[in-house]
Order: sequence, then structure tokens, then C-alpha cells
Amino acid sequence: MYESELTKFMREYLKKHPEEVESQRLGRAIWWDKTPAERAPLPPMGHSPKAGGNEGTFVAPEDDKE
Repeated sequence: MYESELTKFMREYLKKHPEEVESQRLGRAIWWDKTPAERAPLPPMGHSPKAGGNEGTFVAPEDDKE
């Protein structure tokens, strides 16, 4: 089975430096291992537009009935 030079290097490096595995684990936890609320908390909805603003300002054209 083919294994690239980079893969071989990484395997050997991680064997010689096992502390890097823990460092990778901590780095992943910083960015990815979070609950949905921690990743992107919902913004407060106080800024949302309210319904009932411009509905009455647009008048539909009347049909010409003869």
C-alpha cells in the first residue's frame, strides 16, 4: 500500500514527540468541541422588525370596469 513521504514523516514525528498529540487534542477543543450554544449563540431578537408597518401604504390598482 502506498504511503506518501509526508504521511511517513508525520507518523515518525508523532512517535518521537507524543506531546504533540495532546497539543492537537487541545487545539481541536478550542475550535470544534463545543455545544451549539457555545459555537454561535443566538442574537437577541430585540432588533427584529415588527409586523404591521408598511402594509397599508401600498394600494392595489383598481381594475377599469365598464
